[in-house]
Amino acid sequence: MDAPSGSPPAPIPQLPTSSEQGRPHSPATTPPPPWRQLLHYVRPYRWVLLAGALLALLTSATGLALPLVARGLVNDLGHDRSITTPLLVMSVLVLANAGLGGVGSYLLKRTAESVVLGARRALTSYLLRLRISAVDRSEPGDLMARVTSDTTLLRSVTTDTLIGLGTGGLTMIATLVLMGVVDSALLAVTLAVIVCTGMVIWVIMPQVKKTIRRAQDSVGVMGASLERVLGSLRTIKASGAEHREEQAVHAAAHEAWRHSVDSAKWSALAGNMAGLSMQIAFITVLAAGGARVATGAIDIGTLVAFLMYVFYLMSPVQQVIAAATGYQTGTAAIARIQEAQALPAEPEAEPAPLPAPDAEPAALAFEEVCFRYAGELPYVHRAVSFTIPGRGLTAFVGPSGAGKTTVFSLIERFYEPTAGRIVLDGRELMRWEIPTLRAAIGYVEQDAPVLSGSLRGNLLLGNPDASDEELCKVLKTTRLDGLVAGLPQGLDTLVGHRGTKLSGGERQRVAIARALLRRPRLLLLDEATSQLDAVNEAALRDTVADVARTTTVLVVAHRLSTVTTADRIVVMDAGRVRAVGSHRELVAADLLYAELAATQFLTALN
Repeated sequence: MDAPSGSPPAPIPQLPTSSEQGRPHSPATTPPPPWRQLLHYVRPYRWVLLAGALLALLTSATGLALPLVARGLVNDLGHDRSITTPLLVMSVLVLANAGLGGVGSYLLKRTAESVVLGARRALTSYLLRLRISAVDRSEPGDLMARVTSDTTLLRSVTTDTLIGLGTGGLTMIATLVLMGVVDSALLAVTLAVIVCTGMVIWVIMPQVKKTIRRAQDSVGVMGASLERVLGSLRTIKASGAEHREEQAVHAAAHEAWRHSVDSAKWSALAGNMAGLSMQIAFITVLAAGGARVATGAIDIGTLVAFLMYVFYLMSPVQQVIAAATGYQTGTAAIARIQEAQALPAEPEAEPAPLPAPDAEPAALAFEEVCFRYAGELPYVHRAVSFTIPGRGLTAFVGPSGAGKTTVFSLIERFYEPTAGRIVLDGRELMRWEIPTLRAAIGYVEQDAPVLSGSLRGNLLLGNPDASDEELCKVLKTTRLDGLVAGLPQGLDTLVGHRGTKLSGGERQRVAIARALLRRPRLLLLDEATSQLDAVNEAALRDTVADVARTTTVLVVAHRLSTVTTADRIVVMDAGRVRAVGSHRELVAADLLYAELAATQFLTALN
């Protein structure tokens, strides 16, 4: 122990003022441009994508051959020749166009879905490694929107942008070349219309990108608003706040609608410019071509073939414009995905094995630890120091806000200290690999969360390989055996969303059993008995005392009656350690502890 019970707290050292808190951080890296990130997603499927693109080009080639065959057919009709061969060729081309187009479309759509799957896997894997500090600053609903809706947009950008730009661009060039072969004068008329349209679309595209990004951001805000309501629905109902929260969600939905409509307006304007340009081109070519037929410069078959190419040109032009619009959508989605992947995360590492049943208990020490959750917030810990030997029960007590729960968060490395050192088994915590560290710890949180699923799945969450014998022993230890016996499907009974089918005390016992199944060398219990009745609390207190004979157990307690028999009690106040000692020593030597004890004992007597 660092100080005798009742001794005055050590003077607080000069605390760091930097929001970075003096810890080394890797320099911020600039994310790659969206097109490069898109290629990264596509690279594993590049050969299938290439096959789909080749089929799309073959489909276009069969379509491009049709006007030439049609010109021959018209000329044969004019010269009273047989049209059987041209009709057969046209039929084969039409069937080939449909068959190749169908297969190519399937390959491209399948590849697009694979790209979405890859992006979702990568993003969810990263989000599961996020540091708790990053999660604290984020809205879960917005993060979910990035995994669901933003990754979905990669589907269209894969087919519309990459393939549409490639095949559409090549098809458009090939069509223009063939139009030049048919008649260069009419080609010049067509190009003039296309260039004018392209200039207009070039002006529109920045607005398309801006409105698409706003629309996607607003969907994230709506998701965050809805998650906020659903995550606290009982509180909202109990507060009679349904109508106000309903209005807030509706307002977020309306904002998403407004931005989506704005995006649709600009996207539709860009898309319709293609159709408008082709209609103008058709009318212009019809007028100019008719004049050239009248003067004898070209024959009627040439005009028909050229008009067919004008119609055929509409599809690749629309593909190219859709590719440009899709690229704006894709870049906005990729930017939001990159923002999520830029959040601070823990290093990627393989899971660590759990301690052996006979592993030595862990020894812990805090050395002048300072901590605050953010640079603009006050310090939660101010030069906190204490030493806990391996084995035994140590309790942390003190008024709310004293920093007791934060001790556990720092031990689990959910956060890193601003200054000072935390030492576990003689090694600084920063030198431990996070999976290895957490494998040695069993942690029961203050609200004892239970996940949706079966009771068995919750119990085995931290040790899926636990034997039936271990499971039965822990169930008996935590007095859950009676609960399991009364459930319709026993351990396979579903506990509901966040364990709503269990009582508060049952959820706490499930959380404790889950922690004990990990065979921890260090057991952290944060108000683990606050919702238990007196009988179960006494039984669990005996269990904890028994576990403490072979394990280092740390308990945060507000009810001092649960920790009076602890080997040592750490009294915290305003982020400092006031005193360390046994219950008897602290009642005699520390005023704050004596007041807490007197108040609680008096309350108990009343």
